[in-house]
Amino acid sequence: MAIDVDALIQALADGTRLRALVLLTREGSLCVCELTAALGVSQPKMSRHLAALRALDIVEDARLANRVFYRVHPELPSWARGVVDQISCGMMGIPDLVTARRRLQEFPNRPRQRAEFPTERR
Repeated sequence: MAIDVDALIQALADGTRLRALVLLTREGSLCVCELTAALGVSQPKMSRHLAALRALDIVEDARLANRVFYRVHPELPSWARGVVDQISCGMMGIPDLVTARRRLQEFPNRPRQRAEFPTERR
């Protein structure tokens, strides 16, 4: 898999995409509804940002029943994964991400955390 460095940096330059990617890095996989609640954005906005990340192969998605789950693409090149991991480490203490993680933990009817990513791809 080849990731264009300029495309990755442009994707990370948007605050919503960046914060979603940080949460995915920390949580493993999340559904759109969890990301929407955690980041306080509308579902169409979150889906649009996730589609942009998916188009660049930064994340992958899978459908499970009526939910779409996302995770950082497991085949992301090591240099790109290193960038994402380092940014995630550096951002975990900033107030809006602390709030986002709290919202995520308090999310009612949160989908059960799964050991494995759903296998059905969209």
